[in-house]
Amino acid sequence: MPISRRRRGRAATQAARSGNLPTSTKRKKTNKLYLAASVVIATLVIASFAFASFSGGGRGGGSGSADAYVEGVGVQHDIMSSNIHVPETDLAVYSTTPPTSGDHWQGSHSPETCGFYENGLNDESITHNLEHSNIIVSYNLPDEAQVDQLKSAIDDIGLARIWGVIRSYDEIPEGQVAVAAWGVLDTMEGVDGRRLKTFFETYAGALGPEFITC
Repeated sequence: MPISRRRRGRAATQAARSGNLPTSTKRKKTNKLYLAASVVIATLVIASFAFASFSGGGRGGGSGSADAYVEGVGVQHDIMSSNIHVPETDLAVYSTTPPTSGDHWQGSHSPETCGFYENGLNDESITHNLEHSNIIVSYNLPDEAQVDQLKSAIDDIGLARIWGVIRSYDEIPEGQVAVAAWGVLDTMEGVDGRRLKTFFETYAGALGPEFITC
């Protein structure tokens, strides 16, 4: 005997109350949940790409605790008016020694890979690293024991492995160590490990116009 529409409606209502929904209804609810989850995931992915673009689009984001000069951590210097890529045959003139901004090479020798360079590096090369928000440590230490002390201090700074370039540099006074970020310079007599670490923790990956690990 055919079941009336009224009876079918009552049966469906009772099933809904008891939790025994028809398979098709369960599938619709499941599909809606999948759709909602997909929308949330897509939104998060798009937001992450937007953040990466906003933060400079480099290989690595900022690591320092500042996005501007911090009083007492180095000395702030004006950014030079020209900060362009120049051929590797050109030599640039800088407003500070060592440089804190300015024209720089782009090519096979620039920017430099993170590491310790006992034979030195050109200013035009490491200034490209500064543009990438890297930290440059320049030293003029005639005492080999002091060089070893500097190496030990750098080894204790985790950020130096991905943001630091350390080079010998005879353009600063003998016995001096200079640490530079984009627009900031700190100089010290001998090796001050705590001061170097503070500089890295403040400015590594934070100040340059581009945020790219070396």
